[in-house]
Amino acid sequence: MTDIKKIYGKYVFNDKAMKKYIPKETYEKFKKIINDQKELPDNMSKIIAKAMCDWAIDNGATHYTHWFQPLTNMSAEKRESFISFNDKNEIMLKLSGKELIKGESDASSFPSGGIRATFEARGYTAWDISSPAFIKKDETGATLYIPTVFYSYTGEALDKKTLLLRSMDVLNKEAIKLIRLFGNKTSKKVISMLGPEQEYFLINRDLYLKRKDLIYTGRTLFGALPPKGQELDDHYYGTIQSCIGAFMDEVNLKLWELGVPAKTCHNEVAPAQHELAVIYEEANISCDHNQLVMETLKKVANNYNLVCLLHEKPFYNLNGSGKHNNWSIVTDDNINLLSTLDASTDLQFLLIMALIIKAVDENADILRSSAANVGNDYRLGGNEAPPCIISIFLGEYLTNIFEDLVKNKKIDKNKQKGKAIISTGLTNIPDLYKDTTDRNRTSPLAFTGNKFEFRMVGSSDSCAMPITTINTIVAKAFREANTHFENIKTNSKKEFEEEVISYIIKIFNEHKKIIFNGNGYSKDWLNEAKEKNLPNINNMVSAIQALKTEKSESLFTSMNVMTKTELKSRIQIEFETYIKTIRIEAKTMIDMVKKQILPACIAYIERISKTINEINSNVLQIEPTAENEILRELVFNVNNLKLSLDELEKKLNSAEKENDIDKKSISFRDNLIPAMNNVRKNVDILEMLVGKDYWPIPSYGDLVFEVAPL
Repeated sequence: MTDIKKIYGKYVFNDKAMKKYIPKETYEKFKKIINDQKELPDNMSKIIAKAMCDWAIDNGATHYTHWFQPLTNMSAEKRESFISFNDKNEIMLKLSGKELIKGESDASSFPSGGIRATFEARGYTAWDISSPAFIKKDETGATLYIPTVFYSYTGEALDKKTLLLRSMDVLNKEAIKLIRLFGNKTSKKVISMLGPEQEYFLINRDLYLKRKDLIYTGRTLFGALPPKGQELDDHYYGTIQSCIGAFMDEVNLKLWELGVPAKTCHNEVAPAQHELAVIYEEANISCDHNQLVMETLKKVANNYNLVCLLHEKPFYNLNGSGKHNNWSIVTDDNINLLSTLDASTDLQFLLIMALIIKAVDENADILRSSAANVGNDYRLGGNEAPPCIISIFLGEYLTNIFEDLVKNKKIDKNKQKGKAIISTGLTNIPDLYKDTTDRNRTSPLAFTGNKFEFRMVGSSDSCAMPITTINTIVAKAFREANTHFENIKTNSKKEFEEEVISYIIKIFNEHKKIIFNGNGYSKDWLNEAKEKNLPNINNMVSAIQALKTEKSESLFTSMNVMTKTELKSRIQIEFETYIKTIRIEAKTMIDMVKKQILPACIAYIERISKTINEINSNVLQIEPTAENEILRELVFNVNNLKLSLDELEKKLNSAEKENDIDKKSISFRDNLIPAMNNVRKNVDILEMLVGKDYWPIPSYGDLVFEVAPL
């Protein structure tokens, strides 16, 4: 049996490793620097570098890398060996303090949104001491990974980690000020916490390699529905196949060795779909760990002749994949500010909740933009994922508390609240305590008792920008509340509480329109949201527009999370990413139709024609009625496919001529995607007409039901 306690964090330069390799006095100073978020002195960096190097070499490492997260959804690395030479030209293995703290990469080869030109190559990586270093072992050897931020030569952030760290810093400052108002003098820090739920698909690798669309785009551009999909809900939480279970077990072991607290794994709703969830961690570390989760899922899949698909919508008309971001804020002495023993009397809790409601209502479009990517355009808004309208689910209990406070203008401190009980009606099974709130799977942002679950985020996305955005908008709301109370003079605790109640009531009345506890999939909600003037942003191009507003610029610059230049660069990158992704999909579609689909259809037409000729020449003189009908239907639909393909090529060529990036992205969205949908429709019709032996690519049934041996 695996001894999880022994292997957990085995390859992490964690507290246990630091105590062993760093001198005691330096270790204690280093821990204080991490906790106080101070800069590391040069003399200490040399000691830490030597200790980290010794630990890595003792664990088999030959190289180190500055590991960073550029403005893609993946991580990046450049490996350097520990080899160096002394004054006598003798080989030695070392990591200097300078090498630990600072590295260099080619900044112009990563997305920069115009910050770096092709000839302006220099960029810097800088060690993020808040996230522990670790060792990755694979077929290429063992390498020490040093988590870093990534900056341009001119000082702008070119990564996702920097903005997240800035947002965590400003949220900490404003949250500490807020809880000080309520008498908390002991907590020194408020930490943004995250626990992501990662959904993914597993398919047979041999079949994957026969689908150019999966290889080039991560999703199927064609595919008629199989006779059975997810209608019976029999895959969800179902028995895990042996091969998939072995895959999950190996993933868990590798993640545990890297200190990633993998907790839950199960079958998801769609066939071949699964989920892995981790325990809460500091948001920065959790985002790093989610990158490791995605990478590990993909790598380990190869060991089982599988491929892991992280695209938000790999299969049309089957549930897509998200990455639910469970977010909360917790003090360094373990007080969850989103949890309370009695919400009806806890003014600090009610104020914080009201400020989050305000933050989301005022910045719903910006929050929506943080979850925007091309894959999510195919997923959001269906009856499988949250709608494109941002709303908050509070639950009946908490909503009633706010409404009662508005009505009575006071809290009842003598009110006794007992836990509701669900009776099982069975003598040998105990009754169950009922949670104060239900879970609403149709809500984009649902409060689940001690956290908010941001369900909009796509499965392939980094968690960094969604959490950066939540941290920033909440910090802004906290700052405004702090300013308000700093300007209010109260002479007693009672007067202060009355002022807090008044402020909560004001906020709730102004922003309660964002609260919706019902069915987010219903048409009634669409109409209600429209009446409330809530934004319904159903595509990435429109979502990006929210970042181009004065409100967005003011938000991120005033909170010191992004400069104007950094914000502008990310807008540019988002547009470029959209255009490039749709272009790849369109070109892949054209390539597959021309080189695979049409030749297969024509070959099958030839086969049917030959059959008709053979029947006509038969001495029995049988009329080939059925064959003629099949032939007519085939020829008709092949002609339709060719016409739709010509139209797609025409639309693509026209869209490519547009130079303005805003207009170009709109053209890709409004002209190219409908043309692609039309090609797909015609191909899917033909798939049901052409014999399976002739159809050149694996079907949906093959892909989702022939994953692994039973």
